[in-house]
Amino acid sequence: MKLIEQDEKDDFQAALKRCNLSAEDFDLAETDTTDSKTDEIFALTGFVVVTQKSTNLKAQYPIGDGSRWVEEFERDIENHSFGR
Repeated sequence: MKLIEQDEKDDFQAALKRCNLSAEDFDLAETDTTDSKTDEIFALTGFVVVTQKSTNLKAQYPIGDGSRWVEEFERDIENHSFGR
């Protein structure tokens, strides 16, 4: 199951544009860690690894229901965790 919603992808692209970074320089790899073996209603959980290809810098963010990973990513850009 895909955890990253289209609106999050759009927000990610917008964050890159605001910071004058190329979308082609970044990869997203998501991993679903939701426990599907339970009978209870469960929240979707996982993480995304964002890789900047030109620098090979990577950062991991929690994703799923209620996550704010795009905001955390943009904060990392502003703090120079990724090259400019």
